[in-house]
Amino acid sequence: MPAPTNQAAWLIEADTPLQVDDAPLPTAGPGELVVKNAAIAINPLDCHMQDSGVFVQQWPAILGCDVAGEVYEVGPDAQRFKTGDRVIGHAINLVSGRPQDGAFALYTVIPADKAAILPDAISFTDGVVVPFALEAAVCALSLKVPGVAMPGVSTPAFGLPYPSLQHPVPSSGKTLVVYGGSSSVGSMTTQLATAAGIDVISIAGAHNFDFSKRCGAAQVFDHKDPLVADKVIEAVGKSGQNEFVGIFDAIATPETYAHDLAILAKLGGGHLACVHPPPADVPVNVKAGMIFAINDVTTPVWKDYVTPALQAGKLQCLPPPTVIGKGLEHIQDALKKSKAGVSATKLVVEL
Repeated sequence: MPAPTNQAAWLIEADTPLQVDDAPLPTAGPGELVVKNAAIAINPLDCHMQDSGVFVQQWPAILGCDVAGEVYEVGPDAQRFKTGDRVIGHAINLVSGRPQDGAFALYTVIPADKAAILPDAISFTDGVVVPFALEAAVCALSLKVPGVAMPGVSTPAFGLPYPSLQHPVPSSGKTLVVYGGSSSVGSMTTQLATAAGIDVISIAGAHNFDFSKRCGAAQVFDHKDPLVADKVIEAVGKSGQNEFVGIFDAIATPETYAHDLAILAKLGGGHLACVHPPPADVPVNVKAGMIFAINDVTTPVWKDYVTPALQAGKLQCLPPPTVIGKGLEHIQDALKKSKAGVSATKLVVEL
């Protein structure tokens, strides 16, 4: 049989629309898989990279982090998988700079250590919401030593335990505040922290309270409530002997930073993990960092947790997908919709 042909949605230069065109069919190197993509998902990071060219190392570029599909080729040292396996995976063009490592293509190279078998009962469009959010959440929660997110900005290092398959999971005696609990990364952080025995207090829109609780939040507060910081401080205080760990801010705006710092000031400091560069002037008792969502700390979660947790329903494919269309040509429209803002959903394109 002749080899299949590949296409990609290329970014030719910053601040231009993606262009669908032919692309080389990638091959799997050591520890790598080539995935024939059935669905890809959109993240705010993709919009930032398209608009400004930030993190792009090679032009033209193929962006995108989330893939779901079937394994087309297995490279050496990736024998955990076989051709035809249904998988989800996290593409790492962010660090490699290689076009073949971008998700916005028919075929993408992903590291086997950032992939997991997708149970047959879960559709590709549901499963594809997991990879980037999972990687980002584990990078914030489980790193023990801060790294470098970008020049002059460190990564957070909460040093928290990995999620557990135990049911019920024993309490860790710790409390975490998740700001933006209905966002993709916020909802995944809530799920994984809860699965590690951590008590999560979530801040979200009033219409997303039930969603945040479905993800595992013990309490949820309205981000529009002018007293939200005071109410979170009171809730943490009522969590008994639990140790307050800090705040995971999945929104990261001047408004949320003001609330973050007010909460941390009243609770004696702690960690602050942000999806954008953190506030410049933080007190000495606050360890602030920006999440950089690629790190080997996630490998045990990909290898040992994701598939059995999905099978057991302990890890849910949340937020649910909104499918924008089928075909690479729909990715640009999905990026536009992402920039306009979404709530409690993740934008997905089928291929």
